[in-house]
Amino acid sequence: MRIGIYDPYLNTLGGGEKYMLTVAESYSSNHEVSIFWDDANLKKKIETKFGLSMKGIKFVPDIFSKKVSLLKRFETTSKYDLIVYLSDGSIPLIFSKKVFLHFQYPVEWTHGNHFLTHVKLGRIQKVICNSSYTKKFIDKKFALSSTVIYPPVDTEYFLTQEKKENLILTVGRYSALPNGSDFKKLMTLMETFKKMVDKGLSGWRFIIVTSYLPAEAKNVEHMKESIKKYPITIYENVDQQALADHYKHSKIYWHASGFGEDLRVFPERAEHFGISTVEAMSAGCVPIVINAGGQKEIVTEGINGFLWETIDGLISKTELLVKDNVAYYKLSKMCIDTAQKFSKERFTAEWYHLIE
Repeated sequence: MRIGIYDPYLNTLGGGEKYMLTVAESYSSNHEVSIFWDDANLKKKIETKFGLSMKGIKFVPDIFSKKVSLLKRFETTSKYDLIVYLSDGSIPLIFSKKVFLHFQYPVEWTHGNHFLTHVKLGRIQKVICNSSYTKKFIDKKFALSSTVIYPPVDTEYFLTQEKKENLILTVGRYSALPNGSDFKKLMTLMETFKKMVDKGLSGWRFIIVTSYLPAEAKNVEHMKESIKKYPITIYENVDQQALADHYKHSKIYWHASGFGEDLRVFPERAEHFGISTVEAMSAGCVPIVINAGGQKEIVTEGINGFLWETIDGLISKTELLVKDNVAYYKLSKMCIDTAQKFSKERFTAEWYHLIE
């Protein structure tokens, strides 16, 4: 089959991009795969950051650009057997034999009942969501029944026998929100750790692994200024091996996307799934994550980690693991077992099942 992949956010190289690029890698073993993107130099960055093989995958002109005419799009897409399209909230008009539409988050701002929207949906064979959380909103918005395929995690890659250190870790791309905060709530977690240190926590360090676009560099610099005199380190734009090392040495994983947000109005501001949470768990790192979004599909309270709703709850559950090694190691083992449910092999098999 001739297969095309489109992700409008490809240059951000976030979790959604890892998802789509793994689809591309999976299909490329037996099919001709192209990625619609104008900058072929991105290929090397993809391999370095995600550890994915782009061998044999072509980068072809972005025919979904607003600069491309509908006629040109028709001529190009009609030559493909399948196009997998990551939606930014819009529904594309594509003329390939099959179209799979993927949603990474709720798109409550769109008009799901518009006549043209339903005409476009009529050309789409499968709608795939990355979590049950996303599915709930997408199905209601567009009056359809989507399929959930959880994101892929190379669980074997993060397994470790290395000794754990007294490290708390969070991983996430810095992305500013209109209300002045950031999507991953990195600032919130940083201030929480500083509060714990001020109240007597010692012998522990907090590590923030992040990436960002040039427009957000000033915000990250502000974060760096605010951590002076505290045992906090910010690592920027690390590769897959360096990220794995952080997971392997850390004991606790924090996540806070959605904290302080009105998720009834802005459900997209919660974590839509939580790839980094599963990556951390596969390395035996115990998650203490917010009780919102897709995190609840990964973490079961007291079984393989903890869920929190207030900063005091985050602190108290962290202190429990800081003080109780027996509880930590019991949860750590369950984390590794849970992570296997989200393996890359499972992901590949489910995507291949769609085209059988």
